[in-house]
Amino acid sequence: MPRMTAARAAVEILKREGVTDAFGVPGAAINPFYAALKSSGGISHTLARHVEGASHMAEGYTRARPGNIGVCIGTSGPAGTDMITGLYSATGDSVPILCITGQAPTAVIHKEDFQAVDIAAIARPVTKMAVTVLEAAQVPGVFQQAFHLMRSGRPGPVLVDLPIDVQMTEIEFDPGTYEPLPAYKPAASRAQVEKAIGMLNVAERPLIVAGGGVVNADAADLLVRFAELTGTPVVPTLMGWGVIADDHELNAGMVGLQTSHRYGNATFLESDFVLGIGNRWANRHTGRLDVYTAGRTFVHVDVEPTQIGRIFAPDYGIASDARAALQVFVEVAEELRAEGRLPDRSAWAAAAQERKATLQRRTHFDDIPIKPQRVYEEMNRAFGPQTRYVSTIGLSQIAGAQLLHVYRPRHWINCGQAGPLGWTVPAALGVAKADPEAQVVALSGDYDLQFMIEELAVGAQHRIPYIHVLVNNAYLGLIRQAQRAFGLDFQVKLEFENVNSPELGVYGVDHVKVAEGLGCKAIRVTDPNELGAALEQAKKLAAEYRVPVVVEAVLERVTNISMSTTNDIGDVVEFEELATEPGHAPTAIRTLEGSGPRRADGATG
Repeated sequence: MPRMTAARAAVEILKREGVTDAFGVPGAAINPFYAALKSSGGISHTLARHVEGASHMAEGYTRARPGNIGVCIGTSGPAGTDMITGLYSATGDSVPILCITGQAPTAVIHKEDFQAVDIAAIARPVTKMAVTVLEAAQVPGVFQQAFHLMRSGRPGPVLVDLPIDVQMTEIEFDPGTYEPLPAYKPAASRAQVEKAIGMLNVAERPLIVAGGGVVNADAADLLVRFAELTGTPVVPTLMGWGVIADDHELNAGMVGLQTSHRYGNATFLESDFVLGIGNRWANRHTGRLDVYTAGRTFVHVDVEPTQIGRIFAPDYGIASDARAALQVFVEVAEELRAEGRLPDRSAWAAAAQERKATLQRRTHFDDIPIKPQRVYEEMNRAFGPQTRYVSTIGLSQIAGAQLLHVYRPRHWINCGQAGPLGWTVPAALGVAKADPEAQVVALSGDYDLQFMIEELAVGAQHRIPYIHVLVNNAYLGLIRQAQRAFGLDFQVKLEFENVNSPELGVYGVDHVKVAEGLGCKAIRVTDPNELGAALEQAKKLAAEYRVPVVVEAVLERVTNISMSTTNDIGDVVEFEELATEPGHAPTAIRTLEGSGPRRADGATG
């Protein structure tokens, strides 16, 4: 039997589980693992500037492609605690990432040794498993179980903590005979699907709500096929955005208090039946449950049995992986269509598209300082259907979700449940690392960028190009807007006069100088009519220099973005002037005349 250190065994298992990339920061207590990583070869490592950043890089890497599992590595003590936000984000959004930490020697873990903390206990609430391995012989089994758990049922993160003496202990392990454990995923039965479709068929105005579970299960193709067979309009959630192209005739738009479309909310409020697949009825999607559920029958399909009934009790629930369920949904629907037993939904679907062509928000403004809506209009022009957008939280993300267009799964990569500021830069780097040929475009407000701006240097060092659209109003915009309910405008202003950049006025931080100082390229735009040229120039700079490129749009200080102030999806306040003629929303999916869907290149179809 071959003998090797437990650390080397762990690295060999990573490779046999399909890991090719890792993100992290070395340190004394994890150096044996790094030594094994170097000697074994086969895994590319990206050195982060902050371990939280490395954990978000791992998230972005996982989210970019089906089957990916991002790996984050750090030393003992603060490295593990730095990872907690990434673990929380991953568990909230059902994203499998593996965090590996070093630990003090087993003999002194509980003796207040330097950087010794019970990271497993700290991480347990935000992981599927968090364990400190005290016996070297258990390392292979623990890593095998980690991958099994991350892939089984509702996906999620795992933390494995390795004391330094455990890493260095030799064990007997044969990598050549190692086999991953098969993942467990519940599957819907035919009887369950027949019952659900029977409930859909008696409805007059049904909808499908497609969540992130459809993306995780790589089931977008089946979702679209089922929608087309039954003629049922689809409402993607924010985490499911892209499972059906925005210009598809059955895309009804997003629903919610903030990241929603006017037409999406209007169509939902007219519906009488909702089939939720792979979604968790997030509160920013539903708002007040009495409004959301009134007059509607609900069927809920989710891979996690305890998710069914967690927010409200559906009329019928099915515990199933989204892909496994949709395979049966498609099979049954095809049989029913062949027998002529599916209702004609064309009028209902057409009504949803009519709302899409009329209930629009205005994007075209020529104001200086720039209004944010114009930024998204220019992004629609500059970036095509192949673009992978990355964003986390704030008015920038909310307005982006209202106004941008997404056409493919995993092309809107968003931190949904946790929404930590600072997530966007490292997550975008992880996405770009996972798909080096993709056009990756990040979207941030100024505070999100400032939280982990140092990670831009990672892109410069490792030649990971992407474009970062920065909308800068020198304000905590979402918090300021929320404070309106309390009559406040308190501790949310980021303004100051920068003595080194007086041309900025009160906008404070010179993001161009900071980005350039970190080895990146940056462009500042103050005139909306120059945005398009700046975005085109950013593409050229990213391609030429192979580094992140920041495009900063200097915005008006205060813009209130459309959202509900009463937690009611039927009461969304439109603070800005609405589109009343085609020129007001020139990059909308459908023009106000309803001449057909409009793609990012401006063509109608």
